[in-house]
Amino acid sequence: MTRHLLFFDSDCPFCQLQIRLLSKLDWFNKVEFIPLKKFSESLSGVHIEENELNQAIHCVTPKKTIFKGPEAIRFLAMRMPLLVPMSLIMWLPGMMFIAQKIYNLISKNRYVLSKFIGCKDSCAVEGSKK
Repeated sequence: MTRHLLFFDSDCPFCQLQIRLLSKLDWFNKVEFIPLKKFSESLSGVHIEENELNQAIHCVTPKKTIFKGPEAIRFLAMRMPLLVPMSLIMWLPGMMFIAQKIYNLISKNRYVLSKFIGCKDSCAVEGSKK
């Protein structure tokens, strides 16, 4: 079974917490969670600039379609039963504009958020799904 590849910032405790939660919601094992440090074009079959990878999560589908940031969240949420309602809301007119603004705010402040919510080793991804 070919899975979607989700690249995330493994140096960010807040990001690790989010991936840990997503991996628990991935009941059908549709996603392979891969730290940015392990990104390679040969692995994903696509080229993504390192600067872009560091600014947002990226999801690469088996057909090599790339979704980034809130689009990646919306795409993946449709494949995780408990997140389908959130994904459907994100399809409403204007919601991606709002989601992008919120995502950018969180992304720019993710290391501060990590400290604010007390994320350190407790937020670490415990062996991402392979």
